[in-house]
Order: sequence, then C-alpha cells, then structure tokens
Amino acid sequence: MKPEQRKPFSKEIIHIDDIEQVCNRIVAKLKTDVTKNLQRRGAIVGISGGIDSSVCLALSAKAFGAKNVLGIMLPEQDSSDDSRQLAEQLAATYGVSTLVEDITNALDGFGCYERRDEAILRVIPDFDKKVDKAKIEIKQNIAENIPAIFSITVIKPNGDVVSKLLPAKEYLQIVASTNFKQRSRMSMLYYHAERMHYAVIGTPNKHEVEQGFFVKYGDGGADVMPIGHLYKTQVYQLAKHLGVPQEIIDRTPTTDTYTAEQSQEDFFYQMPFESMDLIWYGWEHKYPAEEVGKVMGKTTKEIENIYKSFERKRKTTEYLRMKPIF
Repeated sequence: MKPEQRKPFSKEIIHIDDIEQVCNRIVAKLKTDVTKNLQRRGAIVGISGGIDSSVCLALSAKAFGAKNVLGIMLPEQDSSDDSRQLAEQLAATYGVSTLVEDITNALDGFGCYERRDEAILRVIPDFDKKVDKAKIEIKQNIAENIPAIFSITVIKPNGDVVSKLLPAKEYLQIVASTNFKQRSRMSMLYYHAERMHYAVIGTPNKHEVEQGFFVKYGDGGADVMPIGHLYKTQVYQLAKHLGVPQEIIDRTPTTDTYTAEQSQEDFFYQMPFESMDLIWYGWEHKYPAEEVGKVMGKTTKEIENIYKSFERKRKTTEYLRMKPIF
C-alpha cells in the first residue's frame, strides 16, 4: 500500500469493525481446509485455559459442530492449577467433549526436568528443585535497542528472589529441555487426531508465528492455524464475540511452562500486546516512526528501536518457519 493510499495511523487501525463477517470467513475457511483440503472429519484442539486455544476451540465448534471436536488437556507437573478448571469451563460452554492426558511421565522419560534443573544449578548453585520456583525472563527495555539477554530467576519459599544472567550454554539447555513439553503435547494431539481421522488445529496467533514465539514441531506443528493472521487484540475481539468465558478473557497470558508464574511479556515480547500490536502494524506497513510515536506516546527514537527489535526477532527466528530443505 502506498503512503498516500493508507489510513492515518491510529489506535483503532487494527480494530475489526465487522467481527461477525471476519468470524464467518475464518469458519468457512476452516471447514474447507479440514474437510476438503485435508479430507478430515473433525478437529483436535489442545486446550489450556488460554485465550488463543479457547478461540480456536470456539471456531472449531462453530465450523464442525461440537460432536466433531475434541478438546484435549495436556497438564504436567509444572502446569498452573487453574488451567484445567478453565479448560473444562471452556469445553462445557461449547458442548465439546474432552480428554485429559497428563504428560509428566513422558517428560520424565525424556529427562526434561532433570536436564533443565541441571542447567539452573550451574548458574544458581543453591537452587532447590523440590521447593524453589524458577523461570527465565528478559529484563531489558525493548525501546532501548538492546538485544534480548535472558536471566534465570529463582523464587524461594520465603519469597526471596535470586536472579542472574544466563550464559548461552545454560540458556540453550534450559530452552531445549522445556521444549520437550510442547513437542510431547503435539505428539499426543496427533495420536488422537490419527485415531479419529481428525485434523490438529494450531493455536498460534500472528505474533507467535512471525516473531517465532513457538516451538518447531511442537506448538508450531499443526494442520491448520486459523488465527495465525490475527493480532492478539483481534483474538480478544473474537473471544468476546464467540462467548469465551470471561475468566479466560481476563486471565493474563502466560507461557505455563516454568514453575514460577511467567507472563508472555516477561519471557519474550518485552511490551504489552495492546501496544505491540499497533507498533508491529506500523512497522509492517512502513509507517514513519515519528507518526507512530505521536499516537503511542513514544519518541521517534523509541519507535525506531522497537522497529529494529521486531526486525531482529523476525530474522533470528526465520529458521523456525522454514520447511525442511531438500
């Protein structure tokens, strides 16, 4: 789109005006993709009480009918306590049947927890894996144009917090270990999809796909990704329109991967999605940083730095989106 043809940048620029039309279009495409292109008769959706998987379940129920959708809960020992409760509430809202597949033993078999804790102990020697909680996070300000540097944060039972920068070796081992979780979940989803002749519905949104916030052949492995083109705020619009339970809409988006509570903002995005959606749109559509900054209450330099961070994330995660090389 040429600069003279596009709308002036505003905080309403990505708002969906006709939500019913957009929803119907996604549902129609989902039907075509699954029943005609993939020749499958229903949908498998991994549900966790998160907003993205909830919208995908709602869309699937609308596309195929509740009796042709199966929601699968995939908890493990680090999962938050309310995930199952919210997932059950979600499924009941749409009349979808569910199964629970606890993957703790599978992860134990892979050495997921042991390998992760081994790396944490090399950085924080007094880490007690039996009682301490841990997470990795980014503490740099995205507007300062500093490449992301990860820290390991350990929370003691008495509330004391220990946080240290993660050396590359330990960071890679922790991430590689925890990625067993997403890959184990996807294996289980495909087991049920294959036995029922269903398709696996992927739940990543636009930011997860384009910034690389997914695990290759884990949550990035699916047959269809119906919300992969939607910004997070647009996903919330669909959630309200489709009647997703308010408790899920109000819940802070988390990774639900580490033992300590961890928001997606802390772990990866470095800014609230309400701002990130708009600035990403500005970057993607080549709006001048000055114009975006005036609307977002930021300096031109801050927006330029955020643009650079987006470009860096897309480039460094390109490997995740690549198909196998022949």
